[in-house]
Amino acid sequence: MKKPSIAGRLRRRAGGGGRLRSVAIALGALIIAIPTGVYAAREFRVYRSLEAQADVELPPDYQVPGEFVVGRLMYPSNPNFGFFRFGSGNWLDGGTPWAVDYPRGDRRYAAILRRLTKINVRSVEQPINLDDDDDAFDWPFMMVGLPGMWDLTDDQVQKLREYLLRGGFLLCDSFFGSREWEGFTEGMRRVFPDRPIVDLAPDHPVFHTVYDLDPRTSQVPNWNALQGGVPYRADGAVPHWRAIVDDTGRVMVMIAFNNDMGDSWQWADDPDYPQAGAKLGMQMGVNFAVYALTH
Repeated sequence: MKKPSIAGRLRRRAGGGGRLRSVAIALGALIIAIPTGVYAAREFRVYRSLEAQADVELPPDYQVPGEFVVGRLMYPSNPNFGFFRFGSGNWLDGGTPWAVDYPRGDRRYAAILRRLTKINVRSVEQPINLDDDDDAFDWPFMMVGLPGMWDLTDDQVQKLREYLLRGGFLLCDSFFGSREWEGFTEGMRRVFPDRPIVDLAPDHPVFHTVYDLDPRTSQVPNWNALQGGVPYRADGAVPHWRAIVDDTGRVMVMIAFNNDMGDSWQWADDPDYPQAGAKLGMQMGVNFAVYALTH
């Protein structure tokens, strides 16, 4: 399958830079870059979801390439930092915490970007294994779900750091409460021991790239928690929008803590899911994609 163009900052590569290409994608009149080369890359594939309801059929146009693809970071998990009593097994087979909201949420996100922007988006996601040679550098935008449960190897930590410093963007989503935050920061300190996690001010460009949003207005709810009468898990009542930035101030790691954007995309059409949360999740998702591809 044809691969998307890549952010210019990812162009350099150990042993040569011919594999990675530039992209210029944004909303409206912004010109979409045309791929300039063909190369071997990791194929599209589907794994088992952590949640049975998220295992959905492939869309009819899943083989049609796009200039932007929603990447999904795969990872080995640490059961000491989480709430799940299921999802054990080999992370390489799916069905473990990295596969939360996958693939249904990813495909709904792609559909949202198609509907609300002029970005040329592939209808299906791309699972990304950091151990697959340099494949991660072909995908400028990655999401990671339940990152409070990740347990990256030393090699994976090094690859993720290099990916982000070259211009990659990582959206961390679907985790709540102090215990999961501890698991997340334990892993992120290994990736960036010298870079702080900061709370983004409401006037930060990431909240105003397409939609003008105030991150203090509401929380993006977790679907399962809503069945118990609250929009959050554990002690995650207060939403936080945090980040790690590079030396130029560019957001490399966008952290939607105490929020569940994946659920907002999946359940936006369900009358039991709060309209304000669905709207915030969709609009934040648009802002993050456009920000990632223009910064």
